[in-house]
Amino acid sequence: MGHDEYQRYDAKILTPSFIVLLALTLIGFTLIGVRFVKGIGAVTNMSDGYPWGIWITYDVATGTAIACGGYAMAILIYIRNHMRYHPMIRSAILTSMFGYGLAGFSVMVDVGRPWNAYNFFIPSKWQANSAMFEVALCVMAYTTVLALEFMPAILSYLEKTDWETLQALMDRLHKYTGINRPEMMDERLESVKDLAAWLKPRLDKILIFVIVLGITLPTMHQSSLGSLLLIASTKLHPLWHTGFLPLLFLINCMFIGYSIAILESIISCYAFKRPFELHELTGLAKIIPWLTVIWLTVVIGDLAWRGQLGTALSLDFYSRFFLLEFCLIAGGSLLLFSGRKRSSIRWLFVSAALIVLGGALYRFNVYLIGFNPGKGWHYFPALAELMITLGIVAFEILGYQVLVKILPVLPRLHTRKQLDAAKA
Repeated sequence: MGHDEYQRYDAKILTPSFIVLLALTLIGFTLIGVRFVKGIGAVTNMSDGYPWGIWITYDVATGTAIACGGYAMAILIYIRNHMRYHPMIRSAILTSMFGYGLAGFSVMVDVGRPWNAYNFFIPSKWQANSAMFEVALCVMAYTTVLALEFMPAILSYLEKTDWETLQALMDRLHKYTGINRPEMMDERLESVKDLAAWLKPRLDKILIFVIVLGITLPTMHQSSLGSLLLIASTKLHPLWHTGFLPLLFLINCMFIGYSIAILESIISCYAFKRPFELHELTGLAKIIPWLTVIWLTVVIGDLAWRGQLGTALSLDFYSRFFLLEFCLIAGGSLLLFSGRKRSSIRWLFVSAALIVLGGALYRFNVYLIGFNPGKGWHYFPALAELMITLGIVAFEILGYQVLVKILPVLPRLHTRKQLDAAKA
């Protein structure tokens, strides 16, 4: 692994955008505190008919797909062996780590009786036949895997720190607690730098196994997110209820993953005044339309097989949302079939944004808009629900913004032209 492929963005952390994001984060987490003090009914309009609402719909079903940039890039780099994209992997992993970690956290906010969550860690309480169990297990495991994949960036930072020596810390621990220093903390590992240097090569040796897990786990739980709705045959609208839901969700997360990698790169380069990674982004843009063509073909073929094409074109409430989702994905894909537009940062941004919006709308359609529990049930998210979701998203962006300024995450600028462009 080339640790010198990355660098941190040398800039001040306290900026106007930091303050805005911090304010939104504090509002969201304050409302989360209200939820735990006064109960879930104090901040949400969810009900027995709509027990998931916008939290599960966005934070888990949609948010994890948007966080699949690391998954998609890992397939491209480590399975297809396109190592020229390797400098982009850390920023994608960081985005995925925040997305999945906060998805798991939001589930704890959403659970009606969170004090029973400890049952998940008791094997005798497991219901292994449940798709919900697989999703929960895989999300938790994948978040751990992402943290391990991101660990080299932290170790690279620790190698250059001047923190208090570990020996002094261990001696102080022994003085106040009587606990001896671990045996591995010999005279060669007296500082944080020494520990980082000791851990890095050992982590590199097992990283390939971690990467394999990092590809396997999202493949399992993204398809399971589609499987969850298979049992809702009487509640999910026929436009979206199909036996192909697991396959559609898996392909959907892949083209969203590549599209979000493009958006993340463009936005971060623009915000941090770095040269755009046009060559790499053009390569990613060649993959996306073929994935979307497969997805659109399965959708159309399935509707034709089930006799639902007329329903899709009926222009009723559900049809309009279906057509909007379809047109956003198809329109963004058509743009990427053009070599000229793939070579334009502006068109890359527009096409990737269209595909992400269309792919996210598909998941909203399946989990919320196309879901009808029956007469008498109505749902629209409360302001507090929206602010909690916005606060979680703001925290994710804030964390990314801070960590890229502390840790070596962004691709290193090598050429003089790149360095001059970054300073301009």
